[in-house]
Amino acid sequence: MRQVEVVSREDYLSFIEKQPWGNFMQYPSWAEVKTEWKNDLLGWFDDEGHMVGCALVLYRKLPGLNKYLAYIPRGPVIDWNTKQLQEWFEPFFEYLRRKNVFSVKMEPPVVRAKWKTPTIRSYLKEVRAHGLKGKTLRDLGPDEVDGHAEYIQQELERIGWKLKESEGGFSAIQPQFVFRLPLKGRSLEDVFAGFHTNWRRNVRKAEKQGVKVTVGGEEELPEFYELLKVTAQRDNFVVRNYSYFETMYRSLKREDPNRIQLYLARYDGKLLASTIAIHANGHTWYLYGASGNEMREKMPNHAIQWRMIQDAHEMGAHTYDFRGISHTLDESNPLYGLLRFKLGFGGEACQLIGEWDYPLQPLLQWAFDMYMKKR
Repeated sequence: MRQVEVVSREDYLSFIEKQPWGNFMQYPSWAEVKTEWKNDLLGWFDDEGHMVGCALVLYRKLPGLNKYLAYIPRGPVIDWNTKQLQEWFEPFFEYLRRKNVFSVKMEPPVVRAKWKTPTIRSYLKEVRAHGLKGKTLRDLGPDEVDGHAEYIQQELERIGWKLKESEGGFSAIQPQFVFRLPLKGRSLEDVFAGFHTNWRRNVRKAEKQGVKVTVGGEEELPEFYELLKVTAQRDNFVVRNYSYFETMYRSLKREDPNRIQLYLARYDGKLLASTIAIHANGHTWYLYGASGNEMREKMPNHAIQWRMIQDAHEMGAHTYDFRGISHTLDESNPLYGLLRFKLGFGGEACQLIGEWDYPLQPLLQWAFDMYMKKR
C-alpha cells in the first residue's frame, strides 16, 4: 500500500526534476505564484520508503465553512502508464479527508489524441470548399489516439472521478486542447523547414527589417506589462495585476535561473512584442504574449516565436508548447485565430484527457456546483 505525506521542498524538487510527466505548474515556485491558495507538496511512497510520485496541491477554503477545495494543476506527477490507478488515489483521498477537503480537481498531463498540421490543413480545404460551418477537431479523425489514455479515462470514471465537459476546447482552468511543436531528434533547419511558407517569409522579413529579439530581465518586466494591457484591450480579455507577474518572475527565477525567460522584440528601440516562456522537464511553454498596435507589418510575433523555439532547442527541450487553442475549425469563429497562428509553425494539436473532479463529500460538491453556476 502506497503512503502519501508532505515532503520537503528539496526532496520534492529532487524527485520532480527527473520525471517525464513533470510540468511547471507542479513545481514549488508555482505555489508561490498562487498566493490566494494554500498548498501542500505531497509525495507518494512505496512499501520500501522510496518516493514514487508527487503533487503540488492547492487549497481554497469555502466561505464560512472549515472545508476546502483541492486543485492539482496539470498533475499529479505519478506513473500514468500503470494499470493500477486506484492504488495511487486511495491513500491520496485518505490524506485529503484529514485536511477537510470536500472535493478535489485535477488536470492529468496525459494526451489522448493528436492531429498533425498537414491533416488539419487538408481538412480545412474541405471545410472551405464545401462551405461547412461549426466544424471542430472532433469532426476530424486524429492521426494518433493513445489507447492507454482512453483506459485511464475509463478507470478514472470507475473510481468515481467526474469529467468536466469543456466548451470550445477550454475548461474552466486549463485548456484541454494545446498546440505543440516536437523538437526531439530534429535540427533547427528541419524545424524551420516545417513552418508554412508565409511564416518562414515573415521570420526573414522581420530580420531584414531590423527587428531585434532579446532576452530581458526583471527591470524590463514593466514594459512587457504595459504592452500586455494594450493587447488585453485590443483582444478583449482581462489582465492580472502587475504584482502577479512580478511574483511569478521572481519565484521561478529563484528556483532555477532557466525556469522563466522574458523576451522582447524591438524595432529602432520601440517595443513591438514581448513574451514569457517557461522551461522545465525538457519542455518549453509559451506562457504569455503581448504585442502592440503599431508596426505589425514588421512581423515581430513571428520573430519572437522563432527566437523562443531556437532557445528551447538549444536547451535540449523535446517539445515547444504553444499552449491553448480552441478546437474550432470554423474560420468565422473568433477563436479560430488561436489555431491559425500556431498552425503556421508546423506542430500538432493535442487533446489532453481533461479536467476531473472527485467529490469526497457529494452533497457539498453539489451545493458548490449550484453556487458556481449562479455566479
